[in-house]
Amino acid sequence: MDGTTQLDADTGHTADPVRRQRRMRIVRNVVLTFVGLIFAVWLILFITKGRFLKHPFESVASSLTDRKVSVAGDFQLYFAPLRIKFLAEGLDVANPQWAGEPSLFAAKRIEARIAPLSLLFGRRHIYTLDLDQGRADLEWDKPHRNNTWTFGAEGGGKPFEFPRIDRATVRGTTIRYLDPQMQLLANLKVDPIVSTDARIGKAVSVSGDGKLRSTPFRLTARLLSPDATVNRGENKLELRAWAANSVIDVAGTLPSIADVEGVPLQVRAQGRDLSDLLGVIDVVIPQTRRYDLKAQMVKDDNAYRFTKLAGTFGQSDLAGSFTATNGERLRLNADLTTRRLDIVDAAPFIGYNPDIVASKGAVAAAAATGAGAQRVLPDAALPVASMQRFDATLDWKIGVVRSRNVPIEKIAMKLTLDHGRLALSPLTFSMARGDVASDLIFDTRQRPSAISYDIRLSPTPMGRLLAGYGLAEAGTTGTIKGRIKLDGRGDTIHDSLASSSGRIAFVMPQGALWTRNIQLAELDLGTFVQKMFQDKLKEPVQINCGVVAFTVRGGIASTDPILIDTKKNVITGRGAFSFGTEAVDIAFRADGKKFSLFSGQSPVGIGGHFASPSLNVVSPELLGRAGAGLGLAVVATPVAGLLAFVDVGDAKSAACGPVLSGARATAQRTSKGKPRDDVGKGKQKPKD
Repeated sequence: MDGTTQLDADTGHTADPVRRQRRMRIVRNVVLTFVGLIFAVWLILFITKGRFLKHPFESVASSLTDRKVSVAGDFQLYFAPLRIKFLAEGLDVANPQWAGEPSLFAAKRIEARIAPLSLLFGRRHIYTLDLDQGRADLEWDKPHRNNTWTFGAEGGGKPFEFPRIDRATVRGTTIRYLDPQMQLLANLKVDPIVSTDARIGKAVSVSGDGKLRSTPFRLTARLLSPDATVNRGENKLELRAWAANSVIDVAGTLPSIADVEGVPLQVRAQGRDLSDLLGVIDVVIPQTRRYDLKAQMVKDDNAYRFTKLAGTFGQSDLAGSFTATNGERLRLNADLTTRRLDIVDAAPFIGYNPDIVASKGAVAAAAATGAGAQRVLPDAALPVASMQRFDATLDWKIGVVRSRNVPIEKIAMKLTLDHGRLALSPLTFSMARGDVASDLIFDTRQRPSAISYDIRLSPTPMGRLLAGYGLAEAGTTGTIKGRIKLDGRGDTIHDSLASSSGRIAFVMPQGALWTRNIQLAELDLGTFVQKMFQDKLKEPVQINCGVVAFTVRGGIASTDPILIDTKKNVITGRGAFSFGTEAVDIAFRADGKKFSLFSGQSPVGIGGHFASPSLNVVSPELLGRAGAGLGLAVVATPVAGLLAFVDVGDAKSAACGPVLSGARATAQRTSKGKPRDDVGKGKQKPKD
């Protein structure tokens, strides 16, 4: 013994294997005991089906979710053999107290086999699911910070994560979804679902109804298994919804039954008026005629992105993309292109109903907005409340506008809506080889709305500009440029213009017009007849310079001045028109610079209203001259009667400097530098 012990002490080699064997036996016994315990637990659970865990399950689940969880009937929870089998009859998971319904989830019977490790790591994985008469209530609270499916004492608003389900059989399932922020309530019925290997063997029929804000809707949908699908979980979606006189179709392939995040879906919307559909979510756009649009939609968190947009509204086309983001405030961002815009489809931009314009004309469309009889300025109120509920940006380019009278093309519009302030800035387009640039501001933050109009016309050929109104382009070389700058208050276009102040001025540099048109306007019958017999009707009349300008105060636009200087005549105008009553009372007078026989020298009056203007050629002054001529012819000779129509040619030529600068009447001068006394002073009022 002493020798052995000494050997052990000296070398230490004999004792080490013994100790290692002892340690191995201890480890083995512990492992066997642990495995035995696990097996015993597994065996007990397997034999008893874990029914005795019913009350502990209710207690633990209630504690973890911070809400009551109960099972009214049979309960099973065990490993079979390595997968967790869960069965509960009469399962009920309560909602938080703020919810409108008592139960988040209830089912007559639910049976599932679950991957154990998925409960600890990663996405929940359910091998099989059998659900009978399930009822789910998914709600958000009013501040949109908490939802019913986020558990725990603190709650929260985590996204809903649907587990991966390989095989499922679902019968009689209903879902209620409520989002107070979106003002959405949906009641859906899903019946039946039969899926194998994460694919649905039969179509899943979904039907339901609900309300989005105050607009009711109904829908039907189906989930289908593509014939060629080999990737697990891919299922085709077909959905059709009816709302706001529109039909919306959605189609695409989902990676799993309830996963739409980041999935491209094909969307098509058709209906009577696109503004009705977008009005459901309080987005305001001008009215449209019947529309048909297609796009690809991708949901990215709280943003819905629509790309590859293409379709028509009325007789116009539309393409581009837009994004709707539902955050604290709804926001739209759009980039659109239109190749050809029908002028009737553009009517809503000034408040007209395009269908009424197309069928009955602008006057009837104006009346439909609330304007008085025979009015053309729209009196439809701006949607102030809706404009203050969402924000938007828009970049829209339009190629050509179909119009019989005014050739318009190359429209570029940038729109910004920020907390009720709408800016069309800049809004540019080409018209008759000229360019128009404008900035329009509608500020509904101020009450009533503060509206600003700033429209600038670059030099534009009058021949092409007025060709649609009967003035031929050949022989006309004159151009025109101008600006309209007005500021008013009101919640309609009519009210803002009726209260507006500012200036309107159009300037004509040197150029030429057809003799026929200019001479008729001047009522110089002698020259007109002479040129007609000489076959010189199309000989151009030379314009030295001209200005047509108005000063606007309180919605009354008074001539300030109208002055056109031609080679042979000076045309002046006096009068005014009203944006409020739309009455027009303007008289044009032409005085010859040279002697002319048969020159009436009488004003040509424009009266009536915007909707029905009248041209008063035979004025009282002209009738007086005719009466005087008749009297002279009776008491003297017929030849003496012609003297009443003789123009001695004493018109004073205009200094073109003030004319071309668009100066007011008080700054206008004759060619000799003297103040003019034959132009309006900007203080006239129209006769209603």
